[in-house]
Amino acid sequence: MTAKPVPLVSTAQPEDFFQLLKPRVMSLVVFTGLTGLIAAPGAINPFVGAIAVLCIAVGAGAAGAFNMALEGETDALMRRTRGRPVAAGRVRKGDALAFGAVLSLFSVMLLGMNANWLAAGLLALTIVYYAGFYTLMLKRRTPQNIVIGGAAGALPPVIGWAAASGSAPWQAWLLFLIIFLWTPPHSWALALYSAGDYAKAGIPMMPVARGAKSTRLQIMIYSLIFVPVAILPAFVGLGGLVYLAVAALGGLGFLGLAFRLWRSRAGDPVGGLGPDKAEAVGREAALYDVRAEAKPARNLFAFSILYLMALFAALLVEHLTGMSPLSF
Repeated sequence: MTAKPVPLVSTAQPEDFFQLLKPRVMSLVVFTGLTGLIAAPGAINPFVGAIAVLCIAVGAGAAGAFNMALEGETDALMRRTRGRPVAAGRVRKGDALAFGAVLSLFSVMLLGMNANWLAAGLLALTIVYYAGFYTLMLKRRTPQNIVIGGAAGALPPVIGWAAASGSAPWQAWLLFLIIFLWTPPHSWALALYSAGDYAKAGIPMMPVARGAKSTRLQIMIYSLIFVPVAILPAFVGLGGLVYLAVAALGGLGFLGLAFRLWRSRAGDPVGGLGPDKAEAVGREAALYDVRAEAKPARNLFAFSILYLMALFAALLVEHLTGMSPLSF
């Protein structure tokens, strides 16, 4: 395959650089980081809090820009990602790297000078971990890539907590653990109906490396661990009655969908075709438009986003309104 020539003059538009930030991922990062900031004990100056949230957002965007720059050639091979700015040739790799570097320096330094250097250090760790350790080292080397790499996406509430209090106690790391354990079932559910993409790009995601049946079982196991941990804040003085209701009822829904996925044939070869050929069956589909047998995976993927958002929204509302946590 002949490489596409690199344009001498950049044709990137502002919208392309905005897309480098991975705005959908950023929105979740900002929300969980804000929850950590509000849930931390004590009061924080509103201006300092706003700056902290801005820095978390910009830092997440920087990590996204680095990821797209480093993964441009791989993204171009995958239906789900080939429209990204670097993969599509709208933004040059060097420009994306420079953009990420500027945003990284800006966010880390501003957070350190306006909040504290513990929060800034955690933000720097998040960027380096995601862009360097996950993107460059883990993603192509192990089917456990998303498990280990998930630590980067789980750090924002710890960063927010540290920005507000200057410390990172075990309560903050409990919020980290919730996101960390949520990541494998969420990501592997997506991978089950995107296995053809990952196989084509040479990425050993779990369905490609271990098969769909093993992946479905591991999703079930992680779900059985994740849901009790998600309920735990209600029993340690971090969450109240609203949180307990959301975590328990939503957790039952999560487990029900995970069980249905475990018992399904989602990700299995279509008509004897492997995952790298199954994509050719039928018309090209959008992210949520999948074959009937893959719908249990899509349903868990979509619900997992709603559940995580609901968990952190319940915590946020309780702490903003001064609702008392449960005591046992």
